[in-house]
Amino acid sequence: MKAIVFDFDGLIVDTESVWFEVLKDVMVEYGCDLTIKDFAVCIGTTDDVLYERLAQIALKPIDRTEISRKTHERYQRKMSQLELREGVSDYLHAAKELGLKIGLASSSSRRWVEGFLEKFEIREFFQVIKTSDDVKRVKPDPELYLRAIQDLGVEAYEALAFEDSKNGLTAAIKAGLHCVIVPNRVTNLLDFSGHLHRLSSMTEIQLQDLLSLVEAKLVK
Repeated sequence: MKAIVFDFDGLIVDTESVWFEVLKDVMVEYGCDLTIKDFAVCIGTTDDVLYERLAQIALKPIDRTEISRKTHERYQRKMSQLELREGVSDYLHAAKELGLKIGLASSSSRRWVEGFLEKFEIREFFQVIKTSDDVKRVKPDPELYLRAIQDLGVEAYEALAFEDSKNGLTAAIKAGLHCVIVPNRVTNLLDFSGHLHRLSSMTEIQLQDLLSLVEAKLVK
């Protein structure tokens, strides 16, 4: 492996679990008991997919603008609770020490992603950052990953993606990258068929040991 490419939401910072909690609360007003299963299939892609699903399961017509406003307000009150997921900082430092190129590929906006990277003082680790601002189509389309590895100057088979969602996994595989899944509380029950390896968290194994394990799997 010459490079690793991280997803952002749900992987580096578990924004998704908080988002689920506030959205579930808001959707009660629409007679909807939002489940993790309904929410999880929308993770890692566009908001349009989410609102299409909400329209299907709500008991009355949804007001997208109103839902967005209310969830945003409640989310802002909870943002101070957010922290880096366990092991993320260790993996970034280890990748740098190993001489790996480090990229990020996120379906969210650049402003959203970089705001958190600056807050947690990890922006400097990423040589390449690709967000929804840089592509025509976000995950599960492979464009984000294709642009990331192009700018990193590596071939797809030389890069390892870290993802927490099914849409992210699909995008990485379509782009030709190997993918390690690190699900969060919301995505833990999803079917991740096609992944190369799965971790409960990045504290489970050191990066160098993970890379050795991954490479052993690839030569079988």
